[in-house]
Amino acid sequence: MSQTASSVEQNNSEHQEILHETTLFAEPIFHFKHFTITNSLFVSWVVVFLIIAISIFIKKRIKKVPRGAQNVAEVVIEKAIELCDSVTNSRKKSLKIFPLVFAFFIFILLNNWFGLLPGVGSIGFIEEHNGHNMFIPFLRGGTADLNTTLALSLIAIIGTHLLGIVTIGLWSHINKFININALLAVPKKIIKDPSILLINPIKFFVGIVEIIGEIAKVASLSFRLFGNIFAGEVLLISMAAICSFLLPIPFIFLEIIVGLIQALIFAMLTLVFASISMSEEH
Repeated sequence: MSQTASSVEQNNSEHQEILHETTLFAEPIFHFKHFTITNSLFVSWVVVFLIIAISIFIKKRIKKVPRGAQNVAEVVIEKAIELCDSVTNSRKKSLKIFPLVFAFFIFILLNNWFGLLPGVGSIGFIEEHNGHNMFIPFLRGGTADLNTTLALSLIAIIGTHLLGIVTIGLWSHINKFININALLAVPKKIIKDPSILLINPIKFFVGIVEIIGEIAKVASLSFRLFGNIFAGEVLLISMAAICSFLLPIPFIFLEIIVGLIQALIFAMLTLVFASISMSEEH
């Protein structure tokens, strides 16, 4: 009797359904001491090492007289700097901002496209969770994880503020948000211009509103990138579930374009924010 019950239980466990759900959070794949390594974090590291390896390879191949691929790379970089010039109206500013903006573009673009490679999201292991067998992929696109996009947004906004401090000075940059100069000017100019008693407190309040705007920038950059890439991931899984042959191909090409556009949008917004941060208040 017990043998029959155990055999039935074994058959039920063998035929238990394996759940493959696209989660908003990145799944942990292994632990290193006290650190939990998720599939999206692992992919982000792979992309970083890939960028470093390519950079070292390119550095060793650079020649004074460019030929072939070096010609193409120089044209791309020159056009990218000219695009920066169209926003900053200053080559000096563009050269300061460009390394940060271009690094964001390359990192985000590779992460976006990495998620489209065969095996990403489809090769993994089975893990029991709350009585269910869950499929956990080994790899997941880095930008399909809100933690990654939030970290990128924080780095971008903090980086733009540092550029602003270096360019116009700490005091001038702080007064964009906490306008102490406006309050200090009230007792000095109130006799000559009584309207300053109304105007300058408004200027001070507008600076406080700008602080809220900076927080909103972080949310905007992170959620826009995450939302588009995660939605693309869900779309491809849905199309593959309907028909795994031919049907997903047009959507893969669509996601290639979306990945490029989203990387460009993030880089361009960072460029605009940096350019504003590096400009004196008028």
